[in-house]
Amino acid sequence: MMQLNGRLPPKTTLYRVKSELDEIKRFRAYTSARAQAVSEHQSETHQLSTQIAYAAGLRAHELLTLARAEERNPDKRPALHSKWAGREGQLYTVQGKGGLVRHVLIPNDLVEQLEKLRLDNPVTVTHRKINYLQRYDIGAGKRWSDSFSKASKLALFFSTGAHGLRHSYAQERMRELIEIGFNGLFALKTVSQEMGHFRPEITEVYLQ
Repeated sequence: MMQLNGRLPPKTTLYRVKSELDEIKRFRAYTSARAQAVSEHQSETHQLSTQIAYAAGLRAHELLTLARAEERNPDKRPALHSKWAGREGQLYTVQGKGGLVRHVLIPNDLVEQLEKLRLDNPVTVTHRKINYLQRYDIGAGKRWSDSFSKASKLALFFSTGAHGLRHSYAQERMRELIEIGFNGLFALKTVSQEMGHFRPEITEVYLQ
């Protein structure tokens, strides 16, 4: 194109080079420092949501559905004793993909901030044509994920999207569980349950 002064002759196209790789994998996880840097470029409401999503591995819409553990029972599914081993906090529930309600663990310092934003009366919020009952005045859904992407570009000059925080959670939990003595397969099954995946193979995608 430089030789052609930026212009192609009529009815001609550039030669296209096809990659020999079947798939180009992109590292999506955020480190703790990077997640913190992103949150510092967000409003206080979205900042807390980013910290909770990072700490608990939440999807954007799951932030809308946070409820105290005593307010809603999780769906009955097999649960390993190793869930959240090595971590401290309080249990909440969220409604994930397919309507699955599961427990998540939120660190105590974030719980204190979250409870200050509890609504007197829950409100119904529609996200992607699905109605959710929101109990806390925090950022969530598309508004939060858009805020995260914008803040990430400001702070780090790139963004892998808010879903990258779930990748962070999966990878950090795998490291933690292995460090405290669990073998790789058992650790993978544990993280899979914590993230609300139906099969451990799904969680493996988050470890790449």
